Formats: sequence, C-alpha cells, structure tokens
Amino acid sequence: MANPPRPKVKISALGTYVPPRVLTNADLEKVVETTDEWIISRTGIRERHIAEKGMATSDLAVEAAKNALAERAIAADEIDAIIVGTVTPDMLFPSTACLVQYKLGAKGVWGFDLSAACSAFLYALQTGTQFIAGGAHKRVLVIGADVMSSILDYTDRATCILFGDGAGAVILEASDNDGLGIIDFMHEVDGSGGCALYMPAGGSLHPATHETVDKRMHYVHQDGQTVFKFAVKKQAELCEKLLCRNGLKGSDIDVFIPHQANQRIILASAERLGLKPESVIINIDRFGNTTAGTIPLAMETARQEGKLKKGHLVLLASVGAGFTVGATLLRWSC
Repeated sequence: MANPPRPKVKISALGTYVPPRVLTNADLEKVVETTDEWIISRTGIRERHIAEKGMATSDLAVEAAKNALAERAIAADEIDAIIVGTVTPDMLFPSTACLVQYKLGAKGVWGFDLSAACSAFLYALQTGTQFIAGGAHKRVLVIGADVMSSILDYTDRATCILFGDGAGAVILEASDNDGLGIIDFMHEVDGSGGCALYMPAGGSLHPATHETVDKRMHYVHQDGQTVFKFAVKKQAELCEKLLCRNGLKGSDIDVFIPHQANQRIILASAERLGLKPESVIINIDRFGNTTAGTIPLAMETARQEGKLKKGHLVLLASVGAGFTVGATLLRWSC
C-alpha cells in the first residue's frame, strides 16, 4: 500500500520585534574610527537597533512570537513545538527555546535551539516543516532571534558597525491549498570556512578564563574579505541550483528575501540570478545584520511595502558562519 502524500506546509503567521533603541552611524563615529559615508558605501547600513542591558535573546524572541500568535489568533499552548535559531542564546543551557516556552506560557510544548548563525532561520524553518509534513505536529513556532550587540567588540570597527539586534517568528501549519506553501529547499555547510567568522572562546575548546577575556576572545572575529567572497559566490550558486531543479529562472521570482549581511552581497546575488530589481527586498539600512532575525524582519518589510502578497513566488537565501548556506522556495500564504 502506497504511503499517503505528505502535506504541503505553509507559513500561517508572521511576527517581528526589534528593541526600541537605535544606534546610528553618527553614534558609532563617536566610539570607533569610522564614518557614516564609509559604513554606507561598504555595507548599506545607516542604523541598527540595540537591546538595552539585561534584555536577552529570549525577550526579543517572545515579543516576536506574541505578535505571530496574535496574527494567527491562537494561544501559545496551541503550538506543538518551538524551534529557536540563534547564536546568542541567553546562556549555554537551558536552551533559549525552554525560556521562550516558559515566558509564553506554552504548556505541553517541546522545543530546542538550532545554531547555524545567519542561516539559522532557514534551517529552523525546514526543520519545522519536516515535523508537520511527516505528520508529527500540527503547528510549529519557528523563531530567528539574536542579540548580536552582546558579543560585539565596540573597539573593532570591522565588526561593530555591521550588526544589530532583532527577532522574527513564523507559525508553520499544513496548507489547505496545494498551490501555497513551501516548495523546496537546499542547504549546505562548508566547515573549512569556520575560522573566517567565529567567536573563539566560551565553548569547550577555550572555556572562559582571565586570558580569554583579556585577549577579547568572547567577541565576533571576522575575515571580512573571505566571508564576502564566499557569500557572493555561494548564495547565488545555491539559489541557481534550487531554481533549476524546479524548472524556474530568476525572472520567475516575485520576491527575493535574502539574509541582510551586506547590500553589495545582496545586489551581486540578484544580478547573477537575473532577478527583477523591484523583487529584491533590502532593509539592511534600518536594521543592520541581525543574524537569525534578518529574513523574517525582511519578510515584514516586504509586507509593509506591499511587495509580499498571497500567491507570490518567494525565494529566501542566506549565508552564515560555519560556513552555512541555505535557500528556500515557497508560495506566500498569509
């Protein structure tokens, strides 16, 4: 007897949150040797949101989750699982997902954290999709959230200008329309790039000591040129493979929502893919790189600008530390 067809999975709700404090390029000029003109020309960033002291990743995640739940008009305990993509967990353990579950009052829910840096939201999205497509769950809450300011060295002008804090959450459910929902995905990791973007200390290799603190090993370290070259090549390459596998080309895409790491990376990928300029969503100027939060935040920007509507063919893409790479194709459903 043949197995029943797996249901298509859709995003049924979206919620986002950024902390209210804004850090502008002009503010950064006062603390590190840089200029507004240099930052904009190299990255496209004008400002970013920064969490106040004591505001953790779980706090941002909870606010985004509440907004998604409100949009779907359901209670937290109607969720079956919570997956939090983050590289800035509140602490190594318990998981941020446990803290989010408790703060939401989501009784009977299980969950876990997923670490894939800037690709964490896409990786969590696909993980949640498999739970629903396989029949294990009815609803999964997927969150991408990071407080990157907590691991930035504000004396390092190469990294402190890039990142902001933010969170986004989506609810996944089985689609009642075969034409809407997640169509396909491709993921890839390349560990040879691990030393190009990483936080050296804080894990089992280099536990926290006076020496690791003195050497500023608990902050983000990045080889910008290596990361840039890999991202420009690999993001477009993976998207091309995904489109080809589905008999599509770039001009078929209604909305391209890439990870917001650098405006030059985004535009280079869009050009290589032959995307319509109006289909490319860019909000890095307002938020900077929020790591796992960028794609859901860009989804919300696309909705607010009237560019993301039900039935649109959407391409999501990311490259992150690891290196991690991800691409997802879907028809928007909410």
